[in-house]
Amino acid sequence: MPLTPDWPGLRAHAMRLADMPLRQLMVADPERARDFSLRVGPIHACFARQRYDRDALAALFSLAAPLPDAFRRQFDGGRVNRSEDRPALHTALRSDLGHGAQAEAARRSARDARDRMAAMVADLESSDITDIVNIGIGGSDLGPRLAVQSLAEFDRGRFRTHFLFNADASGVQRLLPQLDPARTAVVLVSKSFGTQETLLNGGILKDWLAGRGRLYAISAATDAAIGFGVPADRVLPMWDWVGGRYSLWSAVGFTVALALGMRRFDELLAGAADMDRHVLESPPERNLAVWHALTLVWNRNVLGHATHAVLPYDERLDLLPDYLQQLVMESLGKTVREDDSASPVATVPVLWGATGTSSQHSFFQALHQGSDPVPADFIGVVTPAHRYPQSHSAVLANLLAQSEALANGSAGSSPQKHYPGGRPNSLLLLDALNPRSLGSLLAMYEHSVYALSVLWGVNAFDQWGVELGKRLAGSLLPVLAGERPVDAVEDPVTRALLGVIRARQAD
Repeated sequence: MPLTPDWPGLRAHAMRLADMPLRQLMVADPERARDFSLRVGPIHACFARQRYDRDALAALFSLAAPLPDAFRRQFDGGRVNRSEDRPALHTALRSDLGHGAQAEAARRSARDARDRMAAMVADLESSDITDIVNIGIGGSDLGPRLAVQSLAEFDRGRFRTHFLFNADASGVQRLLPQLDPARTAVVLVSKSFGTQETLLNGGILKDWLAGRGRLYAISAATDAAIGFGVPADRVLPMWDWVGGRYSLWSAVGFTVALALGMRRFDELLAGAADMDRHVLESPPERNLAVWHALTLVWNRNVLGHATHAVLPYDERLDLLPDYLQQLVMESLGKTVREDDSASPVATVPVLWGATGTSSQHSFFQALHQGSDPVPADFIGVVTPAHRYPQSHSAVLANLLAQSEALANGSAGSSPQKHYPGGRPNSLLLLDALNPRSLGSLLAMYEHSVYALSVLWGVNAFDQWGVELGKRLAGSLLPVLAGERPVDAVEDPVTRALLGVIRARQAD
């Protein structure tokens, strides 16, 4: 059952704890740091600085009853994407935990695609290609770009990798002088092969290649990719049962495999599969994704916090907030439930964040002393990839200090130097940042998102809200190109702004 406005006892627990400082919650329960933590593979998760005690947490976990069956239904190929009447089988790309014909067919397709991708990787490795340009947007860009950047020390150096992800051609203009078309492979990633940004950049790059270099595509629309000019034997599949923001584990990871090698790409998938098994087989009280999701429910629906920060303390994870912003907000940014009723509760918080320690010198002032508490996920890495232990100790010290300071606060010597504390936060520690641990971390967030969608009764796998703006943009292009008059535009503000643009362009 989706959540309703009257969860038994939850608001009473929140009221009971409202005036109790987080520091006091920890003093009152000496085993809290141990018992409010989980170890799952390479991840240690600590929820001890959240604003709930054992009784409130027990009441919160009572909401989790539908989640085990929901996870099993998703893994087995149930049509959990109801508005599009599809399963969501991204787990079949990396693990063999789904039962039934639908899951098995998806695994076979995934294995075949992976084998074809491995052959393409080997072929490119033996070629004279030196540069790979990945062209995509959203899930067709953020996942591969995050993985390549986060795992840079595992890059074999065989290729230079580049990413184009915006309709603005400034990126193309900066990139092309660095490349030799005869030694460049362009990878177009678009599920529909109708994505405006991808086709604009793809058209520019195809013309620039002029038959030299190589052109590849990853798409569910094979015929459209071939019609665009991609050779049939260089098109890898996507499927309607994998959403773009869940597609890193598929052939969308082609550029990741080229940068890191197939063995490392397989380790990324193995890490996600480890988390899949944990989520599917662990009871809710020991299930990291469930605990993470319920904590967000507590902060969003019970305490009323409208935003959530993701704060990685490792420069390699600089893109993680962007990646999670799409995963969380595109999946859960819904006010209508699957049964077409209006959601009786608030759903997705605004997710944002940046890398520590640099972000401490920008928005942390507001986190510590601003009007609105902002719950946060701190993410740290125990063992660095570099040989500068003093620098890493400074990063870890700041990570631990900021989490503590936000939770506990400090009285200060004057009102302006008072730190109220009471800012709830969780801390996720990776033993090291490598393909396996990154795969586990990203899969945990995927499963947390799905758990939240079940609890809120919304569909985590459609994104109808993205479509309206795209349709309007398509209708405005002929006006901007001078093929339709400005007066044909119905909206008066848009009409006025188009007039300004046309007038300035004529100067």
